[in-house]
Amino acid sequence: MESLKSEPGTTLQCGWGRLIFADTFPKPEMLAEAILSEHPDQRDIALYIVDPHLVLNCAPQQIFLDPSNTYRLDMANYQPSDKKPIGFTIKKLEHKEQLDEINRIYSTLKMVPLKADYVWANRHAEQFTFFIAVQNETGEVLGVAMGADHQTCGEHMPNSCSLWAVGVDPQAELPGVGTSLCRHIIEYYKDLGRDFMDVSVIHDNENAQRLYEKMGFERCYIFAAKRRNRINERLFVGAPAPEGYNPYAAIIINEALRRGIAVDPISPERNYFRLSLGGRSVTCWESLTTMTSAIALKRAEDKQFTHEVLAKAGLSVPDQIMADDPRKNVQFLNRHKSVVVKPVAGEQGLGISVDVRSQESLEKAVKKAYEHGEKVIIEQYVEGHDLRVIVINQEVVAAAIRRPPSIIGTGELTVRELIEKLSRRRSAATGGESKIPLDEETERCVKMAGYALDDVLEKEEVIAVRKTANLHTGGTIHDVTDKLDKVLAEASIRAATVLEMPVVGLDLMVKAPDEPDYVIIEGNERPGLANHEPQPTAEKFIDFLFPQSIIPNGPQPVDEENLPTA
Repeated sequence: MESLKSEPGTTLQCGWGRLIFADTFPKPEMLAEAILSEHPDQRDIALYIVDPHLVLNCAPQQIFLDPSNTYRLDMANYQPSDKKPIGFTIKKLEHKEQLDEINRIYSTLKMVPLKADYVWANRHAEQFTFFIAVQNETGEVLGVAMGADHQTCGEHMPNSCSLWAVGVDPQAELPGVGTSLCRHIIEYYKDLGRDFMDVSVIHDNENAQRLYEKMGFERCYIFAAKRRNRINERLFVGAPAPEGYNPYAAIIINEALRRGIAVDPISPERNYFRLSLGGRSVTCWESLTTMTSAIALKRAEDKQFTHEVLAKAGLSVPDQIMADDPRKNVQFLNRHKSVVVKPVAGEQGLGISVDVRSQESLEKAVKKAYEHGEKVIIEQYVEGHDLRVIVINQEVVAAAIRRPPSIIGTGELTVRELIEKLSRRRSAATGGESKIPLDEETERCVKMAGYALDDVLEKEEVIAVRKTANLHTGGTIHDVTDKLDKVLAEASIRAATVLEMPVVGLDLMVKAPDEPDYVIIEGNERPGLANHEPQPTAEKFIDFLFPQSIIPNGPQPVDEENLPTA
């Protein structure tokens, strides 16, 4: 196993960076030199610093005190939980491809990705171990965490261990992933006979601190230091996150501020702001700007008009009629067997019913749609995957499969209780943007699965509780940008062109993201760019608005040959 050691100090290369055992360095100057030798694409942390003021004094412009709290668990006092994972299994790495899934999760959470080749080559090493949570039904990686075994890292090291790099996919619908990962690692090292485990938690992550305290960790006063770099910039300069804005506006504002673009907060509660640079100003409502014409905006709001424009351009669209004549409505249903009913103008999934199959359900769906708009359309239901493609300035910058919310049974909780618990998790993961309404549509979908809301769902059974995959009604988003078929990308760009929309989110139904078959459902004039991280949606958005702010060739690597030394 490769291990980066600065004699006589001890370090451990973990794949995301080095864990530097600061108390093994006899002089502050030697520790500072080790911290400054950090690789540009890594994140090192020096823990257990004895004299932090002396270390910072060696390089005050390059090193900062990490604003994290350290918690310690006495293994002798640890109480295991009786609860077992439902719907997923905790295991070690089995396939190298799982590292791609891990890095997708880390990138989404703005964490440093792993050096996959290094971690895979050292997966059997004693010094560190990665555990993953794998969904039983799909094999998808839902979460990851790493444990470090201090005793095996060098001579005279304590009989201890630590927990690092815990990450859970924000789109994971199954509960308890993070808790199960942490408990599994604790019990793994307890079985190895370790005396205690430490974990470092950023000071404002109150949820994580409560979780560790619940498992028996206690706060201890240990200092850590890091080298200043772009990855951890917010820790030593403070995050520029504006107050009052939702995630869709904030991601754009933060990218603008990073480039030195002035931000005028016109109305945070409405998510309006103005960006200015070099005499140019653009007013924004989240991702909708004055660069989109009023004509294009009104056309996008009218789903029937959008349908006509796309069809005339030769793009594939589903069959569609206006819901004016009840007799024709039923004839349309009989012809297609299953339909979608929705208001002509609307957003966020309001008033939409999907996979309507009976005359009674059709009448109810039409009535519900009229509650959200003056005109209603009935559309051929096309089975497949719901694909959202983001096109900015004639370039596909992100693509994601959107999945309807689904619950997994515990054998104890009712469908209603499971929906409420999932809704709370979705809300927490999206800053309150995603919630599952307990309305007639949810009740209809549950009934189609053979249950009522107050029935107990059998253990491990999975049912979809909505047919729409809209984020605002509990849907989840899964990035497929790298898998997008060329035909789908070209169709999306062409659709953006004929709709005359420089920034647009196109909704397609596809057999698979890497296959060419598609129909375009509609175009969204104000797509949520934050939903597609880690794809560079905000960066491309600002590139389009202010091309003069583009950094040539991206961020430059640190010149390690000219680093200041203590």
